[in-house]
Amino acid sequence: MSHPMPTFGTFALLLALCLAAYTLFAGSFALFAMSKGMQLRISAERLSETARRAGIASFVAVLCAAFALVWAAFTNDFSVEYIREHTNIALNPMYKFSALWSGQEGSLLLWSFLLAAYGFVLRLRHKTDVRLFAYASTILAAPQIFFLALLNFAAEPFSLTKGPIPADGNGLNPLLQYVEMVIHPPMLYLGYVGFTVPFAFALGALMMRYPGEKWIRITRRWTLVTWLFLTVGIALGMHWAYAVLGWGGYWGWDPVENASFLPWLTATAFLHSVMMQEKRGMMKKWNVWLIFLTFMLTILGTDLTRSGLVSSVHAFAQSSIGNWFTTFLCIIFAVCLFVFFRQSSHLTSEHKLESVVSRESSFLFNNLVLLVACFTVLFGTLFPVLSEYVQGSKVTMGPPFFNRVAVPIGLFLLVLTGVGPLLAWRATSLRSIRRNFILPCVTVLGTAVILMATGMHPWSASKDDLEGQLYALVCFSIGTGVMVAIAAEFLRGANVVRTQTGKSLTAAVWTLTMRNNRRYGGYIVHFGIVILFIGLAGSAFNQQHEMEMGFGDSLTIGNYKLVCQSYTQDSNPNYDTDFALLDVFRGDKKIGQMSPERRFYNASQTTSTIVAIHSTVLRDLYVIFEGRNPDTNKPIIKVFLNPLVSWIWAGVAIVFAGTVLALLPGLRAQLSNKSTPAEPRELVAAGGD
Repeated sequence: MSHPMPTFGTFALLLALCLAAYTLFAGSFALFAMSKGMQLRISAERLSETARRAGIASFVAVLCAAFALVWAAFTNDFSVEYIREHTNIALNPMYKFSALWSGQEGSLLLWSFLLAAYGFVLRLRHKTDVRLFAYASTILAAPQIFFLALLNFAAEPFSLTKGPIPADGNGLNPLLQYVEMVIHPPMLYLGYVGFTVPFAFALGALMMRYPGEKWIRITRRWTLVTWLFLTVGIALGMHWAYAVLGWGGYWGWDPVENASFLPWLTATAFLHSVMMQEKRGMMKKWNVWLIFLTFMLTILGTDLTRSGLVSSVHAFAQSSIGNWFTTFLCIIFAVCLFVFFRQSSHLTSEHKLESVVSRESSFLFNNLVLLVACFTVLFGTLFPVLSEYVQGSKVTMGPPFFNRVAVPIGLFLLVLTGVGPLLAWRATSLRSIRRNFILPCVTVLGTAVILMATGMHPWSASKDDLEGQLYALVCFSIGTGVMVAIAAEFLRGANVVRTQTGKSLTAAVWTLTMRNNRRYGGYIVHFGIVILFIGLAGSAFNQQHEMEMGFGDSLTIGNYKLVCQSYTQDSNPNYDTDFALLDVFRGDKKIGQMSPERRFYNASQTTSTIVAIHSTVLRDLYVIFEGRNPDTNKPIIKVFLNPLVSWIWAGVAIVFAGTVLALLPGLRAQLSNKSTPAEPRELVAAGGD
């Protein structure tokens, strides 16, 4: 027992695998016995309960394994190969913790841990609906077995270092030594892994021909939570790319970025179309497949990230586990297909589409556009693999392909974001269209005229910039119209509240929002999406400039001027740094200093860029230390002026707030209970869907 902690971790993973296997097989047998009315030596209910408890115990076992790996990192136990490869003694403790997900084996352990944690929560809530949760718990054990089998037999995190144990490790990849990498991967994985739970509920409900729509409400809440995690995770990844990679942008259509975007698109489609099933009993088959597809895309995304199937700046861990994932994906698809065709008669719609001009049709268009976007991004991402298979050489789809397709699709979605809430269920009358659409349409046209009158002239841009600036003009105009449409929805409802209660406008908006937090939380999410789109459109006006800057040299970009005050070097036990100190002027006024760096990490013998960013509401001043001219020894400074980037982060924050509001349970019911008898029916109607 010379290595107690690795042995402990290995044993914990093996135990977790055994417990998950018991959960699957005992749970399946118990459910089969219950459906057939079989008499067992112990009752099927008790057998199912033992399976549930085994699932809970598997969480404890995986938790122990994760603890063992973190312990090994903090104690510099380089007898563990994974710790030797991804840490070193001088590494900041914060990054020693994040080393848990910096490599292949650790990230798969994180997947397993989060999946076990979701299963732990699900299994504790089994009294909500014992049989449905038993199905979901049993199905959830299958992906647990897959990932635990990977950890036990293909990507072992506790493998021992071969030969003499080194005095120090190789260190963490410099790109990962950034504070957001402590948060971004777990947040992204919480989203990725979380979609396993809606999948388990959907498949379980279909297998048991679950009556009614209760399961879909449970699934919607789980999906919304995981969608929120994924949204925040993607946004943190964008910010990390912006601040660390040093190319002046935040989204490059990298395969791993795309992999996280794909399930986000299908989950967004599901969150819209699920309302059709809840309110009108429609799109049942569609919704089931959206959940199935979302889960399968998370497995595919993990495969892309971890197997090295496609080249990516984000693929920090690569190996030959792709065959495992391909096999698992085929099994999932086969099971979904089999269960769907066997039980599809249970998914008959209760109503049909009555009018093209209705909220149902807007949801349908929304879903179609999101799926077109998903399959386009998927095609572009996998095209190098397909081309290699067909032609023998990889042909990569670059950002121009994705932008040419994604931007028009995004603008169409932006239109639907504003149009959908203005349409009525079943059919929209001509009077309603006139009442709801005139103001937003006038706003769109008015905004376009004002922007052009104040100097936005795409037609005078260069050939390369023409398309982007034209799209930006359209985006700004439509975005403003959508914001007006959303504001009008709030005001329309609030005026009803004011009329009936005499409350102030602010109090009326608050009452209205709290009375139907799901609906108005959704409007706030849409508002955040509009803000985000406007921020993205700002990239059409990016500027950049690069020059060698010695002491006293200045560089001008936009209305900013940078003056080099010094450039020097420094070092600490982890890295050596080379940086410049630049005074920043806006007009004639000095507004601060910026200090872009270039670091050389001793353990890994690699370099990394630390970007300096001065951010305002309207634009970011983004400065990179490119290195030194070997002939003059002067630093080469590259500067970007990026408009409206802060709108992207603000939009994500608003989306977060709106989603949390929509998730809050029971606000409507609580407020209804507190409603005085004097509150009339119109007030309730103002807050209704």
